[in-house]
Amino acid sequence: MKKIVFKIITPEKIVFDDEVYQITLPVREGEVTVLPDHIPYIAGLKSGEVAIRKGPKDEEIRLSISGGFIEFHDNVLLLLADTAEKAVDLDLERAEEAKQRAEKIMNEASVSDESYPTLVEMFDKEVTRVQLARKHRTHHRQAISTEDSAN
Repeated sequence: MKKIVFKIITPEKIVFDDEVYQITLPVREGEVTVLPDHIPYIAGLKSGEVAIRKGPKDEEIRLSISGGFIEFHDNVLLLLADTAEKAVDLDLERAEEAKQRAEKIMNEASVSDESYPTLVEMFDKEVTRVQLARKHRTHHRQAISTEDSAN
């Protein structure tokens, strides 16, 4: 089975570097799913969730990203992001606090303020982090309860 070499790089570190089967990404125009042998592609990213599958039937690995762009060619996908966090690393309580702070700052700003688009992007990033942390927590609890009932 063909694979894609996939790397997620932020200014701080390489967040992900592995061969995968499928990646779904939040691009500025919506959402795109990349499979092996996809046509060459370059796009800007928006804040959102990245879903990765190592194989067609494998469970998804999920990350929260903000900003950046992707480049795909010859079954290599490079994602350069402002931030990227794996769902397993997100702390729901801290993410909710950050979302509330971002919402407060955004509400205090004027829509005509030059920094307003940046504030909206910051708020969208925090909303994505909260949503992903909640999904991960719910999924993790379901997996634990399923394991407990099997024993």
